[in-house]
Amino acid sequence: MVEALAPIQEETDAPQEGAPAIYRNAPSSVGFNKLRKRLIRQAREALDSFAMVRPGEKWLVALSGGKDSYGLLAILLDLKWRGLLPVELLACNLDQGQPNFPKHILPEFLDGLRLPHRIEYRDTYSIVTDKLPEGATYCSLCSRLRRGHLYRIAREEGCSALVLGHHRDDSLETFFMNLFHGGKLAAMPPRLLNDEGDVEVLRPLIYCAESDLARFSEAMQFPIIPCDLCGSQDGLQRNAMKAMLDDIERRMPGRKDVMIRALGNINPSHMLDPKLFDFAGLLNERTTA
Repeated sequence: MVEALAPIQEETDAPQEGAPAIYRNAPSSVGFNKLRKRLIRQAREALDSFAMVRPGEKWLVALSGGKDSYGLLAILLDLKWRGLLPVELLACNLDQGQPNFPKHILPEFLDGLRLPHRIEYRDTYSIVTDKLPEGATYCSLCSRLRRGHLYRIAREEGCSALVLGHHRDDSLETFFMNLFHGGKLAAMPPRLLNDEGDVEVLRPLIYCAESDLARFSEAMQFPIIPCDLCGSQDGLQRNAMKAMLDDIERRMPGRKDVMIRALGNINPSHMLDPKLFDFAGLLNERTTA
């Protein structure tokens, strides 16, 4: 059995002497310290609730150059600094050959942190644009190709887990895409095992709001790299789900937090799936009562 992690320290806004180098540009304002504390607390809750941490293991932390992956790296380094994450971290960027990708930014950023990392070049961009017609949605194929390479790198580096920066909003958008277009109830899970059974996928930010990560990234002055592949396409189904959820949140603040909690509070007897609940057995119970 995996032991529960120690309670999070309340001194998140304590003096930062010896703090990870990634926080060198962090503001000292009360507002930022509250934001940082909230993100750490939410990540700790996910790590604990879903038993993600096994001391002594090595994690491959995927770093795309976007706000979410930068935030993930900073939060994990923060937890390690506080002695709350007893694992080894290896940052990894997969350069997928996208046009105008600034190859120098991430190596320089990681070198400046003196953080162990691996930069790998694989031209999946040409594969995606060759296989799919112009105007098609690239995200699914691009993601599958990227994930396959990251699994391979994790194996080569002796990592037990691939850690991704997906957050609360990503999981909710996936849930509604499956509900509206896939005819199933499924979200983006916090923890799963790959098909080969040798690498776990972990999402420690699953309770963190995208808006908080955006504010955090801006305050930390991360060198953001925009995506010129899927990020350049309009009209994606996920964009529609994002707009819908943002509209709900504007009209009823706090609904996203309620929805993410609902995904962990399921009552199978009040759903319609006979594989999850023995509805036929209800008649047997009544007749034998």
